[in-house]
Amino acid sequence: MPFTKTDIPGLLIFEPRVFEDSRGYFFESYNEQVFRQEGIDIRWVQDNQSASDYGVIRGLHYQLPPYAQAKLIRVLKGKILDVVVDIRKGSPTFGKTFSVKLSAKNRKQLFIPAGFAHGFSVLSEKAEVMYKCDVFYNKESEAGIIYNDQELKIDWQIPAEQAIISDKDKKLPLLKDGINNFVFP
Repeated sequence: MPFTKTDIPGLLIFEPRVFEDSRGYFFESYNEQVFRQEGIDIRWVQDNQSASDYGVIRGLHYQLPPYAQAKLIRVLKGKILDVVVDIRKGSPTFGKTFSVKLSAKNRKQLFIPAGFAHGFSVLSEKAEVMYKCDVFYNKESEAGIIYNDQELKIDWQIPAEQAIISDKDKKLPLLKDGINNFVFP
């Protein structure tokens, strides 16, 4: 199977089968049937793409229900450290972080169900990240957790003096103080 389960329920790494030859490579970055076989029956409604330089840390972001989003993250150029935090109250892994290096070279993707805060740091000179969402963006439902919450102990793999963080992300609350109405099934 092209999916690897993580130690956090619902969080999966997808590794598509890649066909390479003298012309280059080909792979299906998404196939509805393959995802359905894994129990992921999602209608993707929005694709987002960002470009960032080395040292950028984006996140940790999420949207509150009823606008909560599942995401499928992939890297088109460069390398990132993708980070998620389980924020589903009642989850056996509530507050636990998970990180994985995603790159254009390894072609791994991360499937993130609703109920997780998400962010990433750019480890290469530049990176282009694309992700699918199953719910449209809704500004009023934006929420997040500050990237350097000491309780989470996230190693973004960027020296502090080289980290580039938006003013908006610097003002996000700690996990314990954030707005969160997610409930684990």
